[in-house]
Formats: sequence, C-alpha cells, structure tokens
Amino acid sequence: MIAPDRDSLERRWETLQSEADAGKKEALFHPHLRGGKPGDKHLRKTLRKGLRGHEFRSGPIASDTGAVIQPVRYGHRSFDRQWIIPDGRLINQPNPTLWETHSSRQVYMTALHRTAPSAGPAVTFSAAIPDLDHYKGSFGGRVFPLWADCEHRTPNLKAGLLRAMTEALGVAVSAPDLMACFAAVAAHPAYTARFRPDLVQPGLRFPMTADASLFAEAVEVGREVIWLHCFGERFADPDAGRPGASPRLPEGERPFIPKDGALPNLPERFPDRIEYDASARRLKIGDGFIENVPLAVWAYEVSGKQVLIQWFSYRRRDRSRPIIGDRRPPSALEKIQPDGWLAEYTTELMNVLHVLGRLVALEPRQSDLLNRICDGPLNADDLRASGSFDTSGIVPAHHARTDEQQGLLLENPNL
Repeated sequence: MIAPDRDSLERRWETLQSEADAGKKEALFHPHLRGGKPGDKHLRKTLRKGLRGHEFRSGPIASDTGAVIQPVRYGHRSFDRQWIIPDGRLINQPNPTLWETHSSRQVYMTALHRTAPSAGPAVTFSAAIPDLDHYKGSFGGRVFPLWADCEHRTPNLKAGLLRAMTEALGVAVSAPDLMACFAAVAAHPAYTARFRPDLVQPGLRFPMTADASLFAEAVEVGREVIWLHCFGERFADPDAGRPGASPRLPEGERPFIPKDGALPNLPERFPDRIEYDASARRLKIGDGFIENVPLAVWAYEVSGKQVLIQWFSYRRRDRSRPIIGDRRPPSALEKIQPDGWLAEYTTELMNVLHVLGRLVALEPRQSDLLNRICDGPLNADDLRASGSFDTSGIVPAHHARTDEQQGLLLENPNL
C-alpha cells in the first residue's frame, strides 16, 4: 500500500480485485500473521472506524468492488515522499494518534529510539504522516508531532516547559518556536559529532539558551530547516524567503539537466544505477545525468544512510531487497511498478537536490549557533525546579516514555 507513484497503487488494487481464485487472492493480499494465523491485516477484516479525513469502508477487502481509496502523500523516509493508500484495512496497526491529529499545519519530528544517530542530522522532519522507520529506514524510531490535536490548538509540549522558557527569555515562546529551536540545534551533522559520546545512551537531549536574541536566531534558522525538510509545505513565510512552494537554490547554484543528459523514460533504458562523478560534479542516473551537484549533496547522509542512494533504490528498475532471516517473501503486488522512469521521479529528484543543497549551505551557521548556545546554556536544573519536567497528569501514548531523557519536552511521543 506504499509506492513512489500513485498509479502503481491503483494498479495493485485492481490486480487484487480481479483475482478470482481465493487462495491466490489471499497470497496477493499478504495478510499479517500472528502465530501462523491472520492477525491485524487480512482480507476479511472489518472496521468500526476509518482513518480521519479519508473515505471509510467498513466491509472486508474480500468483497470490496469499489475503486481504490485515493492515495495520499506519505513520509516514507527522510527526504523521500511517497504515496500510501489511507485504508485501515490495508495498513497493519495504523497509529491512531498520528492519523487523528494530522492536519495541514502538523509537523512531525522523527528520530531513532533504541539506538543513537551516527552521522548527519540527529532529527528530521516531515509534513506528511511518517513511517515508523522514517528517520533512516531501519532500527525503528519515534515520531514527535508538533500538535496534539488536528485543530492545531493544543501543543504537544509540556505546558510547564513553555512557561519556564517564556520566563527565562522574557518573551513569549510558542510550540512552533521550540520545535524550530530543536531543528536549528540538532538537525545537522555538528550536533551528532559533538555529542557522539553522550549519545551512546539513546535519547536526544537539546541544549537550550536563556539569551533571547540567540533563541530568536535559533528559531529563524530552525524554521528554515523545517521548511526545507518539509519541501516548503510547512513554516512558509515569503517575507523571510520561504515561499509556500518547493525550495530552490539561488541562481548559479542550481542543479540542471542538459539536453544530452535527459533521464531516459524508455522501458529498455530504465535506470538501475546511480553514480557520482566528483570531478564533473555530475549525478548519473542510468544513461542520464544532472549537472552542478556538489559532492556534499551526493554524500548527504542520515545516520549511515546516503539519502540519494536510498531514494533511488525505491525507484530503480530492480527494487527487490534481500530477505533477512525467516521473513516471508513480499507480495507479488510489489512487482507492479512503472515500465520506465517517470517524469515525476525526475521532478521529485530535483526537489530533493535543491533541499539538500540548501541544507548543506546552512550547516556552518547551525554549527556556529550550536557552539554559542552551548557556551551559555540554560541550566536544566532551573527548568526541573520550575516543574517543566513534571509528568503528573500526562497520559502517555502507545509505548511512550515519560522519563526525562525521552519525554523531556514532549507530552505525547508516538511510535
């Protein structure tokens, strides 16, 4: 129910519906099994409630003759927006909190949970509901929504912390301000490098400042970071140079495709490899290529996962992946994909290159900002004394912790 393009999802649905043999249809559906028996996702599953904001069908997939529920954007991996069918009968245990609180102003911060980041940004952001493995594609993760409700009225932050920060800084501090500050401080490689010894114990800790001007600078930088991670869909502000559109690098720094580098769309030339020529600053995709791509953009990683290589792996001709251990082979529906490279893949790849290019350009400023914040941080003991970390009255979400290392700042961290 996830793919880089909507058409593949529609074709998979049609293929499933058209299968008349019950056994083959069951195999195509690929039910979730628990103890060898159908678990939370199977052909005969019925629903009492759908996913908020999307068409609801209570009856089982086995007898559904309607068209596919229209796919929507999905935060599949960091900087990799794909599509998902928003149907609770297809998704194995959809997180109710994330679907119930989603809105056009929601922002999701994602990070590792059981392990520590090794390089690159320690957190990433998404405007679309993200996958459990959104941050890097493995080792699980945790999702931190900015808002605790779909009306974006209730911040998903401890009220005591916002009060304490307001008192310490002498200016009103909002939940978006604080999330932007987190982005400025931790969404870059310098944070991960500086605190690597401390991050051996999983759980991110953010240094904060009591200097109002420094905090304001962090908020402005962080808003740009989140705007970039969300491809211009969140924290847009045209007056600040953040239009509500896909971010673009300045003229002269932009990647481009020359006439002789057009990415091939013929089936026989469907690209199966991505390479980089450092001397020419050229990104090669099969027989096509993109010029003016910096080495730092090609090498950009999220904790060991090179973003461009991972992004391409979901769109190349051969998308098969190794089966680890005794895991079942995937459904044959997964093999339904475009016959050739799509124009929309090229458009999205260019969007990714612009975003990564601007993030690389921001890294020196973020590193300097982090150093200045750490030179005079706000003492955590002061916040603790003010009750900012008090967990009384908090109702944790599924698998949420309320200790100071993982639930330090957010009311409702979600898996």
